[in-house]
Amino acid sequence: MNVSNLIKSKITAFSFLLIIGFNINIFAKEDILQQIESPDASVNLTLKEVDGNLVYKLYKQEKLIVDASVISILPNVPVKIINTETKSLNETWKPVWGQFSEIRNEYNELILNITLDKATAKLIIRVFNDGIGFRYVIEGSEAGIEADFFTEYNLKSTDVLYCPAGENDPLGPLSLQDFSTYSKLPKLMTPLVIERLEGSHLSILESDLYSAPEFGAIKFKFDPFKKRVVSSNKIKLEGRKLTTPWRVILVEEKVGDLVTNTIPLNLATPSEIEDTSWIKPGKTLWDWRVHDYVTADGFTYGINNESYFRFINFAAEKNIKYFLIDANWYTKVTKGHFDVADGLDLEKVSKYAENKGVKLILYYDRHKGDYGDNELFQYFNSLGMSGIKYGFMGNNVSFSKDAIMKSAENQLLVDFHDSPVPFTGIERTFPNAVTREYCHAQQDSRKAFTPETFIKMALINAIQGPLDMNNGNFDLVGINKGDRLKGPKKENTYFSTVASEAARTLVIFSGLVCLPDAPEAYNKKADLFEFIEKMPAGEWDDSKVLYSKMDSYISTARRHGEEWFVGSVYNKQGGTLDIELDFLKDGVNYNITYYEDTSETHGMNNPEAYQVKSGIVKKGDVIKAKMAPGGGHCMWIRPQ
Repeated sequence: MNVSNLIKSKITAFSFLLIIGFNINIFAKEDILQQIESPDASVNLTLKEVDGNLVYKLYKQEKLIVDASVISILPNVPVKIINTETKSLNETWKPVWGQFSEIRNEYNELILNITLDKATAKLIIRVFNDGIGFRYVIEGSEAGIEADFFTEYNLKSTDVLYCPAGENDPLGPLSLQDFSTYSKLPKLMTPLVIERLEGSHLSILESDLYSAPEFGAIKFKFDPFKKRVVSSNKIKLEGRKLTTPWRVILVEEKVGDLVTNTIPLNLATPSEIEDTSWIKPGKTLWDWRVHDYVTADGFTYGINNESYFRFINFAAEKNIKYFLIDANWYTKVTKGHFDVADGLDLEKVSKYAENKGVKLILYYDRHKGDYGDNELFQYFNSLGMSGIKYGFMGNNVSFSKDAIMKSAENQLLVDFHDSPVPFTGIERTFPNAVTREYCHAQQDSRKAFTPETFIKMALINAIQGPLDMNNGNFDLVGINKGDRLKGPKKENTYFSTVASEAARTLVIFSGLVCLPDAPEAYNKKADLFEFIEKMPAGEWDDSKVLYSKMDSYISTARRHGEEWFVGSVYNKQGGTLDIELDFLKDGVNYNITYYEDTSETHGMNNPEAYQVKSGIVKKGDVIKAKMAPGGGHCMWIRPQ
């Protein structure tokens, strides 16, 4: 479609619209209408002035997705449009790491230059083939004015909503028509996922908070009077130029496609790190869940040199890049000094890891004392660490942004834990921000973590970016009966199978795949661990969610070079997915290894039963992936 047809405008006495490079079409006198379509014309956004407010509508394939909704930056201040500009972009860029080795960035853009009483601003709207983004740039204002980046989302009453709930089971399904009946409205967190009656799906979130930390993370609520979801973030203006984050609406037919939608990355600020050669995603072993684990030869894991040597040896043997040393490696912290735990010689462990070619990541817990953040990252770098796992920083955007930048200055990866800021897109801007615990991280609380919770988080929480969920436990029987110091708070509540645990390490995308079990547990099931060993982490050429249904199942395929890895997970009922191998190349025979549940496997009663099989497949073959209750299925596919 010719770009000149994308914008339509009406001139009225209220405002004079200067259209650059576009045709003018006359509407009814009461209308002031801007219309912009996606490059493939499937997504359409209209913008109208109503009583001094800008009101948008969103369509997909000519179906109304979001009805008339206000978007504003200064409350109760009439908008006057001075002129509009338009542009289009179609480019491909390469992320440092991610779900794709190349990302296409294609959109049409409309810029409205506006005045708002004592302020001037731009409203920038980008329309992609699978969603939209809009942001304000406040170019000048009087000091002391309160800005409010306010957006309405006028959804259908029959729509069903889901969203994260911290370390609890995600909220949903919540029917929007029932919201006004609640005595206490639920807290809505980003990203929102909207399931429509006809089967399509939306996600509402934000991107590029890095450029606008003053606004804080997006805040949602339900307006019971207008019966619609709204987002609102307020800030005092000081007369300077200010940019808001992007408000983002993703539009997909399948819920799983929201997880691989690249609009949030395309809207993020490009990499601020000039030399990214030191940034390497990968897998890491982790000691926290292994404390008090007793091996067959009578060794008991703890916080000491010998325990860490065992982890490092296994990492070196299995080509695992990192070993993560979690809390309790130190007992006390004061500014400029750490008291290292008795029995641990950190310098000796660090040298041992270096000799074995394994990099170390070290935990820092702000609850234990203030080392001083200006010195913290330099200190970790001086210890020879390759990364920091940062705990208890709180939902503080500016603080977290500074921590990411300081860790980058000291060439440290950073893994944020304990209810972090959902910095969607930050992995493009600062690729050293490899993952975050914006989810329930396995064994913290069995009240929340069920097969259904995992599937929900894989389809909801994962939309905002890479997750540190710590999947991949193999000693499920021992964990369930309380053999670990840091196991479930309630015994015999961990519902999963070892095949499912292996699959989950692939389903959940992360720049740091954190493996929580002991080397001996993995060696005992070495043929199953092969799936985790062979797959890369964070360095994928292509990713697809093949099949997905909220609460029920998810099946994800990822490609590295010519090899495909497929992981599938089912809920407590179990079931079978017919997985079509139509993503393979024509005319090529592939070796395939299956890692799967057996007919006797059960997520609670017999979780460690599994089988490994091999065969030959080609494009068009259909694999019947049968999964036990709480079970899973894995495939490693490579050309003969």
